[in-house]
Amino acid sequence: MMPEKWLAIVLLLLVGMFCNALGAFVGVNIGTDVSNLPSASVLVGILKAHQITHVRLYDADAHMLNALANTGIEVVVGVTNEEVLGIGQSPSTAATWINRNVAAYVPSTNITAIAVGSEVLTSIPHAAPVLVPAMNYLHKALVASNLNFQIKVSAPQSLDIIPRPFPPSTATFNSTWNSTIYQMLQFLKNTNSYFMLNAYPYYGYTNGDGIFPIDYALFRPLPSVKQIVDPNTLFHYESMLDAMVDAAYYSVQAFNFSVVPVVVTESGWPWLGGANEPDATVENAETFNSNLIRRVLNNSGPPSQPDIPINTYIYELLNEDKRSGPVSERNWGVFLTNGTAVYPLSWSTSLQATGNSTTVFCVAKEGADSDDLEKGLNWACGQSQVNCTAIQEGQPCYSPNTYQNHASYAYNDYYQKMRSGGGTCDFRGTATTTTADPSYGSCIFSGSSSNSSSSGGTSPSSAFAPESLSSRSPTQQVPRLGVLIPAMLLILISL
Repeated sequence: MMPEKWLAIVLLLLVGMFCNALGAFVGVNIGTDVSNLPSASVLVGILKAHQITHVRLYDADAHMLNALANTGIEVVVGVTNEEVLGIGQSPSTAATWINRNVAAYVPSTNITAIAVGSEVLTSIPHAAPVLVPAMNYLHKALVASNLNFQIKVSAPQSLDIIPRPFPPSTATFNSTWNSTIYQMLQFLKNTNSYFMLNAYPYYGYTNGDGIFPIDYALFRPLPSVKQIVDPNTLFHYESMLDAMVDAAYYSVQAFNFSVVPVVVTESGWPWLGGANEPDATVENAETFNSNLIRRVLNNSGPPSQPDIPINTYIYELLNEDKRSGPVSERNWGVFLTNGTAVYPLSWSTSLQATGNSTTVFCVAKEGADSDDLEKGLNWACGQSQVNCTAIQEGQPCYSPNTYQNHASYAYNDYYQKMRSGGGTCDFRGTATTTTADPSYGSCIFSGSSSNSSSSGGTSPSSAFAPESLSSRSPTQQVPRLGVLIPAMLLILISL
């Protein structure tokens, strides 16, 4: 390999590590079962226009990989289920696959991972015996091409491999797959890779027989009488996704492995369904994905692993109208094929409250129903342990004495204190975020640069624990820049 190519790969690796060190990310899946699929350049144009920095492909399409070149977008390429059997039985087939679909495109295309199959254990169980061999052969081919440090190998699995994911602390993998899963976890640990999980709160809710409230699936705040708590750990779960991810962590620990980080390779909400799918609506899809982005970008993990962000790929970029099944199966796309958004989403990390970034406030929506605002206000001040002293009569935020004003103060106080643990700005659709400081006069809202004591807060204490959930790592940390820079310099010097 020429020194110039060595240098390019090292620099790409350095950039990739810097990006990882910056914190959590939200990416998107691109499926291709689409009539009139836009060209690769148009698809990449959509990604760039919306500042989407991570993408997962279900194959290794040459047009897409070429279009993604020199964009900096991090790419997960996929080994299709049809390819798994051949690769798992032949090291030479694996090497050919890597040379043709990976080595030919790096470093121009920023490929960072290979997803081996799609839910192999539950979708093509006869391929289970060759799944881990396929992962091993691909990794060895990456080693031979000096790409193993830049590109990780994993295999996305459905949450269905965990029969009882609630309570998370007692979750275990389906024993049918014990041998394969053990080998997979050993591989992930040995190669410093991560566990790819497809987790859908939509199915957890719609198949849950009413056990869980829809607000829990949509990342909305829950009243104290409906708080979700693991009875063994007493961890509060403010979203179903957090509980699903923790179920995976505890299932891994049941094999006596130290933590293998979990990345959610698929999650989302359909925006259109059939007559028997009333929860597949544009409103719910927008609420779920907006709150998902906010949840992920707060850079925290689930209760059992608070320091490991829940990096997530939204399913999906476009509706796959050629898919079979119920109406909802064809309506998960965030964009139409002409690039128009089905509903507005902010993919930007501007909502991430870190360093000196713009502060985000949570306020009541203009024109929100007064009865709904009253309920939200009563919950915030009465059950969520928000400090509502400032909106009492005679206090600086009492006037104007309106539900709009008082709810804005209470909503924001809750949001500033609880968002690091997954708290969202929704309040049954009556709240919204803004970067405009709502403080006025001597009434200072939490988070304002005029307020030096906006942090703090505790979790609500009253709770119940559902008995079951129907559903469709602690030491591994993000690399620190101070360690990466000397390491990269040593590599450069040695070239």
